[in-house]
Formats: sequence, structure tokens, C-alpha cells
Amino acid sequence: MKRFIAIAGNIGVGKSTLVKMLCDQMHWDPFYEPVTQNPYLADFYKDMSAWAFHSQVFFLTHRLRSHFNLASHPNSVIQDRSVYEDAEIFAYNLYKQGNMTDRDHETYRDLYETAVQFLPPPDLVIYLRASVDTLMNRISSRGRDYERTISAEYLQNLNDLYEGWIENFTLCPVLAVPADDLDYVAHNGHLRLIVSKIDAKLTGKEEVVFEADEVARAAED
Repeated sequence: MKRFIAIAGNIGVGKSTLVKMLCDQMHWDPFYEPVTQNPYLADFYKDMSAWAFHSQVFFLTHRLRSHFNLASHPNSVIQDRSVYEDAEIFAYNLYKQGNMTDRDHETYRDLYETAVQFLPPPDLVIYLRASVDTLMNRISSRGRDYERTISAEYLQNLNDLYEGWIENFTLCPVLAVPADDLDYVAHNGHLRLIVSKIDAKLTGKEEVVFEADEVARAAED
């Protein structure tokens, strides 16, 4: 049976890495966010308040199209970041920071909520949950120049929005992965543990949790 999974989580939490490792393990197709040039980005960084709406609408349109294409993909697929995060996390954060007016944010939300109604939801959202310390360490270790200015406060704000969003998300089942405790790069047992939890979720098991003892045992594999 064809499946569609989206992996959600904050900057630096390890979404792309997990997409690749899961697809290698499960023989599914990975889908990474295509590199695309947002024509509003340069203006946005010069004047966020003036260009936040334009920039976010461009990103939303691009991700809506990607989601639609994935839903009709012939094979099972795992997506790096979902369409929902654009609106619920990043656009909303700009609004909270005062970089998007009430009028623009309301228009943006109307567009997002209308479009999402016509998209089939994923079969599962995997939410990678991590502390700010873990995120900062992983961002530092991957050494991307454009991420050097990301502050702990900014990451905490996003974490708070992620927690509020995932608590109220009902479009499909959610598997919350404790990314502070699970190092699926260093421990293959941790990766296999995540795969087993995905299988349990997709087969309809009501509650799927990561127990501390099984995480510890998996690290020994």
C-alpha cells in the first residue's frame, strides 16, 4: 500500500537526515524541499515588515504544489517538512514578531485554510521534538554560514509554536519522536526503533510511545 509521511520539526532537529535514513531502510522515495529562488527574499531581508506577506505567499504556493504532487506520487514517500509548518509556525511567528499586519495575516490564513481543504493529508506526521540546547548543538556542528545568526530565543519561540500546533493537529496521526534521546545517526538500533513505531502507527495502534528502557536497549544494538 502506498504511504505518504511528512517529517516536521524545528531548524536543526535532523529532518533531512531522518528522511534519507528511513527511505534507505524502508525502500521508500525521499522528497526534500527543492531549491527554489524566492524572488521576494532579498527585499524581505531588507524590510521584513514590507515583504513578509509576499515572501510567505510565495513559499506557501510552492509547498502546496509540492504536497499536491506528492499525494499523486506512485510510490510511498517521506517528505522533509510539511505544508502545515509554513503557516502554523513560520508565517505565524512573523506575525507575532510584528512583521506581518493583522490584515495580511488574516488574508494569508484564509488562503492557507482554503487550499489545505483540497489537499489529502499525509498518512502520518512524524514530529521530531528537541530542546533548544540540542538544536543549537546540531546547528553548530553542521556549520552552515547562514544559520550562524540563529539565536536560542528564536529557536525557543519556534519550539513553543511547534508544541501548540502539534497538540491541536488532527488531520492525520502523529508520531512524536524524542530527538534529544534518540541518535539515529550514531545508533542503528535507534533507527530501527523509529521504524517499528512508524509501522505501529500506520497499522492503527492507538498509542505509540518511546519508553526510556527500549531507547536505552536500542542504543546498544
